Amino acid sequence: MSKPEYVVETRDLHKQYLLKGEVVNALKGVNLQVRYGEYLSIMGPSGSGKTTLFNMIGGLDTPTKGIVLLDGRDISKLTPVQMAWVRCHKIGYIFQTFNLIPVLTALDNVALPMIFAGLSREERIKKATRLLERVGLGDRLNHRPDELSGGQQQRVAIARALANDPAIVLADEPTGNLDLNTGLKIVHLLKELNDERKVTVITATHDLKMIDVSDRIAWIRDGQIERVEERVGIELEEMEFEI
Repeated sequence: MSKPEYVVETRDLHKQYLLKGEVVNALKGVNLQVRYGEYLSIMGPSGSGKTTLFNMIGGLDTPTKGIVLLDGRDISKLTPVQMAWVRCHKIGYIFQTFNLIPVLTALDNVALPMIFAGLSREERIKKATRLLERVGLGDRLNHRPDELSGGQQQRVAIARALANDPAIVLADEPTGNLDLNTGLKIVHLLKELNDERKVTVITATHDLKMIDVSDRIAWIRDGQIERVEERVGIELEEMEFEI
């Protein structure tokens, strides 16, 4: 079987929510193609639908209508066991709120996903140490989240996302809780890892710093993709990012 053209593809994706008795159309027929190894930013203001689209791509939520293809396979057709395997081995997740386990050290937070992948304790410790050293936290292995700054916690989250060598890293507002300088460092770290590992990075954000490192930007507003642009030649429209 030949390799599909896109690592991720959405076709006529719709998502509706019922909120206080009213139907909310979060996504309205989104068609998007993501290339292997690219850095794609889904950008738009708050409430535009970017996090909903992120959740659809990552299999964290199901569409009301339409399909999500991962490596050419409709993920809605996967069994729960198959979907669990995809989440463990194929996709790494990074969240705005870090989602680290408070009682675990940085090392144990990063090593945790490797348990589900079947690695031995020795392999887990060795690999988690190597990942934390790569993100600049080799001297913070035994620190718990409350002993780390926001930027350090996000670095732990990035290392954890890479624990099982995923093909795709999904980052939802990865700089949202960080100050300007720390956010910039996280942006460039993600790009470095994208280049080094050839991992596809898809980030949902309204952080303009993401433009500098993205290969393409998908602009979303009111649940629809307005346009998809290569990084070169982007011209920001007035009030592009009202929050």
